[in-house]
Amino acid sequence: MRLSLDPHPEGSQLVGAPGRQAHVTDAPARQRDHVVAALETVTLVLGEDSPLPESAADVEDLVRLLRGHIAQLGASAAPDVPALLRARQLCSESIPLGYVASRVHLVRLAEATQELTAYVEHGGPGPNSKERERRWQRPTINVLRGTVFALALTCLIFAASVPRS
Repeated sequence: MRLSLDPHPEGSQLVGAPGRQAHVTDAPARQRDHVVAALETVTLVLGEDSPLPESAADVEDLVRLLRGHIAQLGASAAPDVPALLRARQLCSESIPLGYVASRVHLVRLAEATQELTAYVEHGGPGPNSKERERRWQRPTINVLRGTVFALALTCLIFAASVPRS
């Protein structure tokens, strides 16, 4: 399926005031763009293949980017959300001096940004939300093997106990 690059495709739904026309997907796309951009920056810091920043200027640039993402995402979240409060508290702290301390601060800020993006993306605190259905934890492979073994053993015992005719 190919998507049209035409900014106003025929048959598109428009919403808004009579003088202002916007596509239905404009508002969620902007929020989605903020989330995607924040996750890309978080991946730069927390990704397994991402190296640690080499200089203090690199750390400052990444911290500045993460603070900007937190400010953008904070507008989409309620002001009393724990993820937002933690992220803002980390944003208000200055970057510590020293190689290790500055990198630790950067990682904590990236983790707080990741938590906030998850909150904004899912519209709530996560799978523990009261509004969502309870999700069952996926069983491990050993639990499945044990269940299959117990079922097979039960069938074997039942088959052995049936009288032969």
